[in-house]
Order: sequence, then structure tokens, then C-alpha cells
Amino acid sequence: MTGLIWFVQVVHYPLFAAVGPAGFAAYHAAHSRLTTLVVGPLMLVEAACAVWIALERPSSAGWLGVGLLAVVWGTTFFLAVPRHNLLAAGFDAATIDSLVATNWFRTIAWTARAGLAAWVLMSLTPAS
Repeated sequence: MTGLIWFVQVVHYPLFAAVGPAGFAAYHAAHSRLTTLVVGPLMLVEAACAVWIALERPSSAGWLGVGLLAVVWGTTFFLAVPRHNLLAAGFDAATIDSLVATNWFRTIAWTARAGLAAWVLMSLTPAS
């Protein structure tokens, strides 16, 4: 998810502005439908795994990972979704700029989760 969110943050969302008003509503509808097909199941699996790990092997790292996912889900539903709902009506440069700006919360949270996962994996690897 970290690689995907960086692609979305740096490439995909900024390119919304290049689509322009003509055809934007149709473009955004296709974007929303197709993105949900890919990202929705992955986010659900990630959340289930994160909670399972935190419950099965309780640790501060596991619960920190769940907390970071709560940031991702919260910003998705309270920041990204409302902006996408506005964009569903048509092109709006200010809303696109706001979407790109607020998406940094998700980008940072998912990047922190990747760093946390790397740290946990390194701590499980025996020293040579």
C-alpha cells in the first residue's frame, strides 16, 4: 500500500488537474470505480491482518501499526471521500489541490507503517 499511495500522491492525484473540465466527471467516475476495485480489498486485508497481529502477538509495535491504519482509514473517510464526492460533480481545481494536500496524511501514515514493518522484521532477524 505504501508504494501505491506514493504513486497516487505524486502522479495520479496531481494529474487530475490535467484532465480539465471536459469529460472530468466521467473520468472521475471511472477512477473511483476502478480504484475501489483494487484498493478496497487490499485495505480490508491489511486492516484484518494488522488487527490479527496486534491481538495474536500484543506489542506496542503491533498497536502502533493499528493506530497508523486508523489514521489512514480516518483520513480516507473524513478527508478524501468528501473531496471525491465534490469532484464527482465535475472539475474543481481547488478541490483537486485540497485532495492532493490532505492525501499527505495517508501517504505519511502508510510510509510510517512500512518503516515500522521493516523495523519489526529487522528485529526478528538473528544477527550474524
